[in-house]
Amino acid sequence: MDLHQLQVLRELADHGSIAATARALSVTPSAVSQVLASLQRQFAAPLTHKRGRSVELTGAGQALAAAAVTVATALAQAEASVEAYLEDPSAVVRVSGFHSAAVTFFPALAAKSSQAGHPPVECVDEDVDRDAFPALTASYDLVVAHRMSHTQPWPSERLAVVPLLREPMDVALRADHPLAQRERLSPDCLVDESFVSTHAGFSPADLLEAIAASAGRPMRVAHRINDFTTAAAMVAQGDLVALLPRYTAAPPLGSQVILRPLSGVRAVRNIDVLMRPEHSLRRGVSVTLQSLRLIADALVDSRRAAADRPPER
Repeated sequence: MDLHQLQVLRELADHGSIAATARALSVTPSAVSQVLASLQRQFAAPLTHKRGRSVELTGAGQALAAAAVTVATALAQAEASVEAYLEDPSAVVRVSGFHSAAVTFFPALAAKSSQAGHPPVECVDEDVDRDAFPALTASYDLVVAHRMSHTQPWPSERLAVVPLLREPMDVALRADHPLAQRERLSPDCLVDESFVSTHAGFSPADLLEAIAASAGRPMRVAHRINDFTTAAAMVAQGDLVALLPRYTAAPPLGSQVILRPLSGVRAVRNIDVLMRPEHSLRRGVSVTLQSLRLIADALVDSRRAAADRPPER
């Protein structure tokens, strides 16, 4: 027994004949008869009987037709509940992000979520390796994830992927480091340097592997630190170098740490929002996603404006 069969029986109860039921459903009388025959085979008691040229429901048929009304009403209520949920601006939107994304996006996102008309947001930091980001979409409405441009793209056949930010990965070093005099740094320049890098599976450790491949020599990793703020602080205190994202973890202007772009390798980090396709149907999710995009655009604009500003004397 399926919903279509119940619908046909209900229409027969209302219209009183197979021909009238067929017209109401925009099908042929033969199609109506076939559905009724299939439904009848599922019950021992007869559901219909003929009265002259008309077909009437038996007591069992009337009981089943009444049940069909109950089923249709329940389905309509379920659909209305889903629609209400999708449009509910007060439903919490859960957002996860890795550490540097959390520092960059979460304060501004939390501030926006407190404004009238914006859905409430729950922010959770999830610092996982690149391959684990897609699985987080089972627990969160929006997952802020990162991957280097030279790595495999996200499984878009299973996920909705919204680009948020493309940022270069620069070499961070002290302002008085000998390499600071160069405008750009190639892999060959870095073979004798000691790096503060991330753990394997986290950017920019995979970029360091690409740099080593380009230089034809392994890079020397002295420390494994996933937190970019800590890495920048270590660079500021010695002869270490690190790879830092230009926008989300750039050292503050006026610090001892400066950034130099890389040449000879594709050094771009993609920050994307991952979600299950059905989550995008929620109004609160779409509003929160737009807020993340506005925060990302404002970040890039402010960083570029600061970089173009002449140094104070």
